[in-house]
Amino acid sequence: MRGSGGSDSLPRLRAHARRVAAALCAGILLASCSTADPAPSTPPPNGASPAERGGEHRGGDGGSRDDGPPLVVLDPGHNGANAEHLDEIERRVPNGRGEHKQCNSTGTSTDDGYGEHAFNFAVAEQVRERLTARGVRVELTREDDEGYGPCVDERAAIGNRAGADAVVSIHADGTAPSASGFHVIYSDPPLNEAQRGPAVRLAHAMAEGMTDAGLPVADYIASDEGFDPRDDLAGLNLSTVPAVLVECGNMRNPAEARAMASPEGRAHYADAITRGITRYLDR
Repeated sequence: MRGSGGSDSLPRLRAHARRVAAALCAGILLASCSTADPAPSTPPPNGASPAERGGEHRGGDGGSRDDGPPLVVLDPGHNGANAEHLDEIERRVPNGRGEHKQCNSTGTSTDDGYGEHAFNFAVAEQVRERLTARGVRVELTREDDEGYGPCVDERAAIGNRAGADAVVSIHADGTAPSASGFHVIYSDPPLNEAQRGPAVRLAHAMAEGMTDAGLPVADYIASDEGFDPRDDLAGLNLSTVPAVLVECGNMRNPAEARAMASPEGRAHYADAITRGITRYLDR
């Protein structure tokens, strides 16, 4: 066969093949086949490109993916060097609702200086170990606590590209010292089907897992069950797979700060988050 520029016979053969395929597709017995040139896919919501959206999500009801064990993306909030790269993390990125917000932030810390970024990453690593031992595939949005970023829109894109069965963003709050307890945030009002149903179910499973582990519900938000639906978090707004953010506790509360800074306390939080995720996946 000649090279691609040496003859016009190959284009004619391809055109004939497409006509044959189209004719076959019209038949009842071959109704499920497709031509060689499929129509472009419908653009995903929120202006994300098909590459950012990744494959079609297959775990919206908490079940296993079609191609193997479930996949969970853990997103440990912030990063260890964010404070040293303020120009980068303060740039504006889409928030999923037609506006923009800061790429990332430094996070909070205990009064003794233990950073939220370090807590988030340490807990995420432990959750990964626990889930992996249960046969769950796990990816992290960052692999260490020494860099900066990624931006919140890219964190959402990581879960979308992977077609994750669940995305859990791990954080700790920094509010009045008298406030305590965990709460779970999800995007509301929803922007797509994953947010409309599966993300809410993931939030419920996560709250149940946290309370089953003995962690108290936040006493400074409106919900008695630990839910905080919000429309301003880009990482959740831009997600096309089930995604929630867990505020494990308040780093400015002395008792919770001590727990978060201790190995035993971090293991407790990791156990609780693992309970929530496995509860969702098992439904």
